[in-house]
Amino acid sequence: MNTIVNDTEQPSASARRPANAPATASVRSTAPAGGAPRKPTFWSKLGAAFAMFRNGKSITGLSILGFFVLVAILADVLAPYSPTKVDNTARFQPPSAAHWLGTTHIGEDVLSQVIHGTRGVIVVGFLAAIIATVIAIIVGVLSGYLRGWRGEGLSALTNVFLVIPGIPLIIIVASMFEDPPLILIAGVLGLIGWAWGARVLRAQTMSLRGRDFIQAARANGEPLRRIITVEMLPNLMALIAASFVGTVTAAIIGLTTLSYIGIIPVTTYNWGTILNWASAQGAFRQGQWWWFMPPGLCIATIGVALSLINFGIDEYVNPRLRSAGERARAMKKKGMNVNDTVTAVRTDVNIQENV
Repeated sequence: MNTIVNDTEQPSASARRPANAPATASVRSTAPAGGAPRKPTFWSKLGAAFAMFRNGKSITGLSILGFFVLVAILADVLAPYSPTKVDNTARFQPPSAAHWLGTTHIGEDVLSQVIHGTRGVIVVGFLAAIIATVIAIIVGVLSGYLRGWRGEGLSALTNVFLVIPGIPLIIIVASMFEDPPLILIAGVLGLIGWAWGARVLRAQTMSLRGRDFIQAARANGEPLRRIITVEMLPNLMALIAASFVGTVTAAIIGLTTLSYIGIIPVTTYNWGTILNWASAQGAFRQGQWWWFMPPGLCIATIGVALSLINFGIDEYVNPRLRSAGERARAMKKKGMNVNDTVTAVRTDVNIQENV
């Protein structure tokens, strides 16, 4: 509700106003400023939780990663041939209209093998990252929040897994099976890849447990489960996302490396096994680039995508990087070069000096 107040009814105001000045009226609002606060909806909370992915680097990385995920899902539809189909009339054939990425030494289509190999890379990378991230959250947050022997015991467990060599452990596990499935490889990569993320989460949790809102929750008698899930985890989302992305990168590199050196059977399709076949058949020496270059470029491209996502998260988490990025974007909108060392000065403004 608005109330109109006439200045002529206020003697003190009219006394201060000159005689020839017109009477004025002001509108005074009795409603609270800004109106009633809106209750945050589910979508607003979800958008705030994933605000780290709104910058250009994260969007570019997510777009590239999403492309590989779609290729992995639609591999059976996108692949022109079966990855094991042999064409005896097209051996060591360079790229052509029939075979866009050429063929292998027995006439298998390289493009079909790369497309089907994407599925193994994506499945192992994400499954290992999910396993490692869940363990890192449980161990890292609990070891940072709990005090005494329980927190120190979980911290000691993390230190033990930090020094466990991953590749020898995978070699031992793989030697126990004639044809180890990808789920088993992903499980081993996840079990040996959670320690670094747990250390980072533990350090941040130790910083959060002394904050006022955590102390207030404890004073209100809230259970440990609610304090961790409601009060702490939303403040750790950026670090959890960065840990997840880093684990995906490490799992993909680990899978392709183990496949290339022959630890994982060549019957399991992924980009590393394609490189293993190319190396075994002398494709590197004979210059048959269409066989080894596509899987190598795919590994490099998905590595760049994951790095861009990680850089975007780091820019969101680090206030100094975030302010620098915002300043650079503002300068680009004004048509200024962010690499200029001299600040541009406007010359179309007349400056009058009072003498």
